[in-house]
Amino acid sequence: MSLEIKVPPVGESITEVTLSRWLKNDGDQVEMDEQIAELESDKATFELTAEAAGVLKHIATEGDVLPIGTVVCSIEEGEAAAEPTNDAPKKDSAPEESAPATTSEEEADKKESYAAGTPSPSAAKILDEKGISTGDVKGTGIGGRITREDAQKAAVPVPPKSEDKKSQPAAQPTAGARSERREKMSSLRKTVARRLVSVKNETAMLTTFNEVDMKPIMDIRAKYKDKFKEKHGVGLGFMSFFTKAVCEALLEFPAVNARIDGEEIVFNDFCDVSIAVSAPKGLVVPVIRNAEQLSLAEIEKAVLTLAGKARENKLSIEEMTGGTFTITNGGVFGSMMSTPIINAPQSAILGMHNIVERPVALNGEVVIRPMMYIALSYDHRIIDGRESVSFLVRVKQLLEDPARLLLGV
Repeated sequence: MSLEIKVPPVGESITEVTLSRWLKNDGDQVEMDEQIAELESDKATFELTAEAAGVLKHIATEGDVLPIGTVVCSIEEGEAAAEPTNDAPKKDSAPEESAPATTSEEEADKKESYAAGTPSPSAAKILDEKGISTGDVKGTGIGGRITREDAQKAAVPVPPKSEDKKSQPAAQPTAGARSERREKMSSLRKTVARRLVSVKNETAMLTTFNEVDMKPIMDIRAKYKDKFKEKHGVGLGFMSFFTKAVCEALLEFPAVNARIDGEEIVFNDFCDVSIAVSAPKGLVVPVIRNAEQLSLAEIEKAVLTLAGKARENKLSIEEMTGGTFTITNGGVFGSMMSTPIINAPQSAILGMHNIVERPVALNGEVVIRPMMYIALSYDHRIIDGRESVSFLVRVKQLLEDPARLLLGV
């Protein structure tokens, strides 16, 4: 009897997924609830599990785009075909009769090596990304199995220096040679492209700019960062200050925290702040829920947790949906100024940029200050110019006088 395994529903807005990787080969014996494949949607990567024990039969291939409900594979009841043994009587010569025994010994070696050197599916993925052979990693799991932690700790081997290679001249590109390569767009990249074009075409997007003197925040961080980390176990970064300032300003200017739904405007009395994070497969925006109720330490812990999950492609659909406002930090890549695009269906997004020492006028004197440009892109259909400028000025005030964040004034 055969059991069909189909693409499960993974979210209301997701209609298709991509089969990114098989974790089990065609014809392998699988156990119930064992991970057999990785599926990638436009928002997250998740693993497909076996719904019964038996022999796996591939139907879809890696890279296929599969609508929800499509059959991915099937599982046949029974066990995978075994190599012939020498149990049955043979009429051949003695040397040929010993061949099945040798095969049986090889199978025993394979079974022994499965525990001693085979990585778990997640460990295999990490080793594959690092380009490390499983033979170069010592497993610490049960029976010597390579665990995820073993794979994460494994160092990329450095190729030995060779005199022969030094003596050989490097290959020179052919004069005038032109080459190109093609890559299939991932589901995430296709969705990002589609949504960005949609936002540009369907919103009246404008951007307003301001600048922030970061010295007060940098002074606080320099003074208290060691005590802060000792007490809370996380570093004191800029993101927590910006998130707190944004939440205070959102409560004062609710239109910036609202969205358009048909012919209605939906206002939120809470702040679910989306934080743009660069992940291996593209930009993702996990959400910090009820950020207005969190302390600086709680925000830092939330950012650290979500960023870690993003780098490991472990974010769930729930962790990336439902935000009311987005913060993106192009400054970590060296951006001095940019115009961020709204993360629909939200109505505004704040862009942070790099910190540069510049001469500024302060109390009639020219002084050097660490300055940051900030940008607010907003949907003019719902947010007026007065509200957008006032919102950004309020954020600036709170950042330049961090005591206001603690006193709520």
